[in-house]
Amino acid sequence: MKISINRLKDFILLHQTSEEIADMLTQSGLEVEGIQRFDSVPGGLEGIVIGEVLTFESHPNADKLSLTTVDTGSEVVPIVCGAPNVAKGQKVVVATVGTTLYPKGGDSFVIKKAKIRGEASQGMICAEDELGLGESHAGIMVLDTDLPNGTPAAEYFNIKHDDVLEIGLTPNRADAASHLGVARDLKAILRSEVCLPSVKDFGVDNTSRTVEVEVESSEDCPRYAGLTISNLKVGPSPDWLQNYLKALDLEPINNVVDITNYILHDLGQPLHAFDADKLAGDKIVVKKLASGTEFITLDEKERKLTGDELMICDAEKGLCMAGVFGGLGSGVTEGTTAIFLESAYFSPDVIRKGSQHHGLKTDASFRFERGTDPNMPIYALKRAALLLKEIAGGEITSEIVDLYPNPVSDFEVSVKYKNITRLIGKHIDKEEIKSILTHLDIKVEDETEESFKAIVKPYRVDVTREADIIEEILRIYGFEKVELTEHYSSDFLAEHPAKDSNKLQYRLSELLGGFGYQEIITNSLTKPQYVEKSGYLNAEANVEILNKLSEDLGVMRQTMLFTGLEVLAHNINRRQKDLRFFEFGTTYKKIAEGYQEDQVLALFLTGDKASESWLEPSKKVSFPDLYSVVERLLEKLSLPELNMEIVHESPFDYALSLSLGKNPVGKIGLLSDKVCRLAEVKQEVFYAELNWDYLLKKASGLKKYQEISKFPEVRRDLSLVISKEVTFDQIRQLAVKAGGKLLNRIGVFDVYQGDKIDSDKKAYALSFYLQDNEKTLTDKVIEKTMGRLMQSFENEINALIRK
Repeated sequence: MKISINRLKDFILLHQTSEEIADMLTQSGLEVEGIQRFDSVPGGLEGIVIGEVLTFESHPNADKLSLTTVDTGSEVVPIVCGAPNVAKGQKVVVATVGTTLYPKGGDSFVIKKAKIRGEASQGMICAEDELGLGESHAGIMVLDTDLPNGTPAAEYFNIKHDDVLEIGLTPNRADAASHLGVARDLKAILRSEVCLPSVKDFGVDNTSRTVEVEVESSEDCPRYAGLTISNLKVGPSPDWLQNYLKALDLEPINNVVDITNYILHDLGQPLHAFDADKLAGDKIVVKKLASGTEFITLDEKERKLTGDELMICDAEKGLCMAGVFGGLGSGVTEGTTAIFLESAYFSPDVIRKGSQHHGLKTDASFRFERGTDPNMPIYALKRAALLLKEIAGGEITSEIVDLYPNPVSDFEVSVKYKNITRLIGKHIDKEEIKSILTHLDIKVEDETEESFKAIVKPYRVDVTREADIIEEILRIYGFEKVELTEHYSSDFLAEHPAKDSNKLQYRLSELLGGFGYQEIITNSLTKPQYVEKSGYLNAEANVEILNKLSEDLGVMRQTMLFTGLEVLAHNINRRQKDLRFFEFGTTYKKIAEGYQEDQVLALFLTGDKASESWLEPSKKVSFPDLYSVVERLLEKLSLPELNMEIVHESPFDYALSLSLGKNPVGKIGLLSDKVCRLAEVKQEVFYAELNWDYLLKKASGLKKYQEISKFPEVRRDLSLVISKEVTFDQIRQLAVKAGGKLLNRIGVFDVYQGDKIDSDKKAYALSFYLQDNEKTLTDKVIEKTMGRLMQSFENEINALIRK
């Protein structure tokens, strides 16, 4: 958002520099991202002065050039000139050496000392187009003035300069989306007053042209006001208005449209002007039109309405998409002589719907979507009407129509002084608090020793709670005035925010990307046949689509499996067989109470671990490859220890079921050939499906890593002969319990089943890594820890230990 310093000074008395004003606003929460210089003529005619031609003679080496000497006030310089109208005694415009010129329709260039056909030239006598003042290049500009030589040309031509603030407006500060809004913040910072332009001269000239107004829904349009202005002449705006708009990077159009834009950026109140002669039935109706209605906007594009847009209509047709964009047929043109001027307060919700659906982002919709001031429309209307009378020569030919059946009330917020001190972290004097709030146009009523009631005007849509009032006090009082204590602490008046699921998902996506997995996004709609032929999904739980586009997209997916398999098939059919995919998505089920949605993380692994090379042959992926990735994901989320169980159930040939207590977390395993062939995948696929909702709930945040221990790690190996029924997870849990904090990790380096041991037995060769982060382990401590481990294995799982 751009704010003109010159215009800001019309609202509030300012002696500070532009940089100081920018700093004050930034400290108060309106971050100034930059300051741009604006000149009504490019370059501001800096370095260009009024001079006098003292001598004139023809160039000895060029027929069309002349040699002159020119008095520039500070010195007399030689200048070679090619203009046919240069003569002795003329007052001219001179660009001195080092000046940058910005000619019309050309690139800028710097004036340098030069020799032209052998003669010295130290400057340039300028034509109109070379200065950027016009289009003429017929000759140099000859001035009729008594100003002394050396007078800056900017003074003669009345060039306007301005500093323009670029403010990064946050979405909650809709009240500051204007010069008036920014001036209100400066009012509170400087404890000064804001001066609004007077409208006391407003008056109705006659009632010769009235327009009937009807609003069908006061919820969508709580306030609608307007009047007619007749006998005006549409034409270019005066220089002051054009310069104001150009400073804000707006292109002047004509005096009527420019005034509406001026009011919008001045007061934050959008206006719209309709050609009154194009209003069928001399009537305005604010309503919604039927879905499918065709409407041509000012950009000459035909748009089909959805039925949710609020429209401004006459007795026959739509004229304008309310608060968003005007229609082609009702706009102001050069031939317009009478207008109906609209000033309204629309519901932010209805404006946002229309703007978003049609992709129309305008200065008006920007403000209406965030909430404008319901008490501003009449003042803005009067201010615009007076300007139109002054600039376009019109007369006000109707009373103001103001439909406002349910006036918007001020907000009442109860505030306790102790909460102000608690949240800010510093005691602020009560008189200081009341002064800040008063200068923010927030009234203080029903004050006691402990509390008061704050009355907030409705244009402050972001100030509705006690914490908001305290924030207002703090930002004006100054964050820098709150001293930091030796012991940092924080306080709050609301509940702690929920875990940031997006951040956790992003971090896991980064981790999976590091493992070589690629993210896919698949359609939530899928084939009903998958459920029917899978043999393990319930067809009665399908969420069917009533207006389905095809039979292949007839139901919402119950599992992420089949849409992911389709992506595998697509790639495999194109000879890309070594694939690692993951997807965060939603599954859908119909249940007795209605419908259920679950957030799921799915992983797919198929093909070879790496391409075949001279170094080693290709090797197929296996279950541990996928399990290790899942293990790292769960570790990253700092989850409690999970229970594991081997299962043999669809859609897997075999799988590992993960749970936390009695709550299932997910499954990892090899998909059955039957399931894969439903999606036309003909190679082995390892698949993991994890309950992302439950993982988020139980995750204690991303794992924090610590510095590597300065003390050495010790490895001890054991060989266990155990029953085939004993799982590695049982061994791991026993080891963690017996090893305590000294057990860093466990590794398996061999598994044996064969004729050298009983047929119902298996042998694990395990490595145990011990480490103390505070000291070096002694042999005594190591042997004691290993003794506990061996005793636990022997007692709990009847292990035979080979030492």
